[in-house]
Amino acid sequence: MSNLRERMMSKTAEVRAAKDIQLDHQQDKPSSPRTAPGMAGALAQAQQRIVELERAGASTEIPVTDIVPNPWQPRQLFNEAKLTQLAESIREAGLVQPIVVRRSAQGYQIVAGERRWRAHKMIGKEAIKVVIIDLSDEEMAMLALVENVAREDLSDYEISRSIRRTEKEFPNRKRMAEALGVSRSELYRYLAFGDLPDFVVSDLDIQPRLIGAHAAEGVVSALRDRDTRALEIARGVWGKLVAGDLDQSKLARTIKQAVESENGVSTSVSDRSIEKIFSGKNQAGSITKDAVGFTVKIRAGMLTADKEAEIRKLIGQLFSASSGTSE
Repeated sequence: MSNLRERMMSKTAEVRAAKDIQLDHQQDKPSSPRTAPGMAGALAQAQQRIVELERAGASTEIPVTDIVPNPWQPRQLFNEAKLTQLAESIREAGLVQPIVVRRSAQGYQIVAGERRWRAHKMIGKEAIKVVIIDLSDEEMAMLALVENVAREDLSDYEISRSIRRTEKEFPNRKRMAEALGVSRSELYRYLAFGDLPDFVVSDLDIQPRLIGAHAAEGVVSALRDRDTRALEIARGVWGKLVAGDLDQSKLARTIKQAVESENGVSTSVSDRSIEKIFSGKNQAGSITKDAVGFTVKIRAGMLTADKEAEIRKLIGQLFSASSGTSE
């Protein structure tokens, strides 16, 4: 679980569910948060607003096909097993709690209850009980983002997508960071997903947990101002991560080293350096030096039997001489 989610969950640990919130009837309409309320404040106010509107209207039934999901819904993947269980429960006992919707150009948008709506579609129900409320775009976007991020185990990529979809509802990113209760540096880290190469994004659409926000930010930094050849190299490195042969914590560094090695540059990351060895115009191998050791790699086919024998003899002489000196 990312630091962002941990902080959000800790801040909302004492926040009551919407149905348990007692409204202040002296207040005509709770305003949406305009200053930095932190996650708990934003969530509580959004929930309170919905409870008030729910109580103001009676439930009714509308066609399932007239409803579309919340456009700011951050969750991409729904647990099919749990959804099937919910669908069977609704088939047997009916819908206990109506879903909440608002009117839109498409018909109705879901404010709360997308899983119940999906379950109805799964078992072929034609109509569903709803409470129709009025809600602003900012309130709806913030509710979807805060409620899901605080209470569900979303991946960093899903959080990022939701933040980007919600962004236009705020005057600037400073205001958005304040409303979410995070620093601007954290916000920009999640927004880095939007600057990743297309081949990375397409894989994340299918497997959103492949990398976290820190790795995404590192990749964007490693590829900044690089050419198309660098993207091709990065694609190869990315393939290793997808295959499970590379840890995401090493992704950005590996891309940077591979790109700089391709360009014939001696790379230095911390105490690590790589120098290429050439035979004419062809790369014959490389010499790597780091905190672990000194490694010489020669490409297959670049050594004749005689050259290999000479190298072995030279190494033997070097260490033999060193051993003799120490005595």
